[in-house]
Amino acid sequence: QVRLVESGGGSVPVGGSLRLSCAASGFTDTIYTMAWFRQAPGKEREGVALRTSDDRTTYADSVKGRFTVSQDFGERTLSLEMSDLRLEDTATYYCAASTWYVGLSPDEFKHWGQGTQVTVSS
Repeated sequence: QVRLVESGGGSVPVGGSLRLSCAASGFTDTIYTMAWFRQAPGKEREGVALRTSDDRTTYADSVKGRFTVSQDFGERTLSLEMSDLRLEDTATYYCAASTWYVGLSPDEFKHWGQGTQVTVSS
């Protein structure tokens, strides 16, 4: 089993920055892809960014140039550096992990964290 715990959420003004972290524990040697998803109230969960163990990255178009995903496989942590935050970035952010190389689709991830709230205000 893989356990994922997110941290770093909070409230920031428009244009601000925030860094999220995800700590993985358990059978972490089986992880190949880790990703961030987000879900706003009344909306479907959407992919934000992913990174594989061989450093391939994918970003949603809405966050390209503003968010950076990084990974420390030694420490089994996944981070998301968010800058130039917008009102539409407000959501609960989830960390996810897969043993395969997968895309930014929530259906392809088996392991999930509990989420951390990010609120961007004007």
